[in-house]
Amino acid sequence: MHIRLSSEPAPGRPVNEDTAFAVSGLVGVLDGVTAPEDVDSGCSHGPAWYVRQLAAHLVRGHDRSPDAPLAHLLADAIRTVAADHGGTCDLAHPGTPASTVCLLADRGNHVEYLLLCDSPLVLDRGDVQVLTDDRLDRAVATLRAEALAGGGSFDSAGYSARLRPFITKRQQLTNRPGGYWIAAADPAAAHHAVTGTAPLHGPDRVRRAALLTDGASAAVEQFALMDWAALLDVLTDQGPHELIRRVREAEAADHDGRVRPRYKRHDDATAAVCLFEEEPG
Repeated sequence: MHIRLSSEPAPGRPVNEDTAFAVSGLVGVLDGVTAPEDVDSGCSHGPAWYVRQLAAHLVRGHDRSPDAPLAHLLADAIRTVAADHGGTCDLAHPGTPASTVCLLADRGNHVEYLLLCDSPLVLDRGDVQVLTDDRLDRAVATLRAEALAGGGSFDSAGYSARLRPFITKRQQLTNRPGGYWIAAADPAAAHHAVTGTAPLHGPDRVRRAALLTDGASAAVEQFALMDWAALLDVLTDQGPHELIRRVREAEAADHDGRVRPRYKRHDDATAAVCLFEEEPG
């Protein structure tokens, strides 16, 4: 498995709340949930800290037990990060730092994957297969429409006023049945992840795989710059940095979000592409 990845903060933001890693047999991308300064989280740490702690513990856990199922690996990492808070934070607060998770493990004859919240996995198996955890989108569809209604600049007072109650209501749907699941403080969330396997041999084998945060998948989902097959080609032929560059151009062209309504002008963006060797002829 040959891997290329890139992770970039949103323009003008000094801290990247995404992260990515690639170690022997395991690739992951994480997207921390942005916490506006005026919305309480019950925690002295932020999403950038959380995603880096979670990634570090995923890597360490994989080093210790490389064959562990991904849901178990993630549960252990969430549990360990909860301890890293040092007892100083209210981990029961619905706004406690959290992250999406997209993992892909090379198991030799097959790949194992795990998706938690809205960071998709795209597989080239001859045909393109897009794997998603769409529970967040379904849970907040009405709230999202209300928050984005009315237009206005991202910098306007009206926009900020609509966004604050959206965030508070979304928090109430976190890690509960009928809502959505995400890595935060409760390791049980890992066992609600979307998981599965795909073969590395045979006619429907995985040839390429892309792991994306929504700041990178926006090339397809938000801005319709290309389809999923073209996204895989850009990642393969020109690399993750080029995909992110194209998203940045689209964000800048729709500076106020009037054409493509969204929560913020720019988002952190992360993409990893995994290329698998051809089968012997």
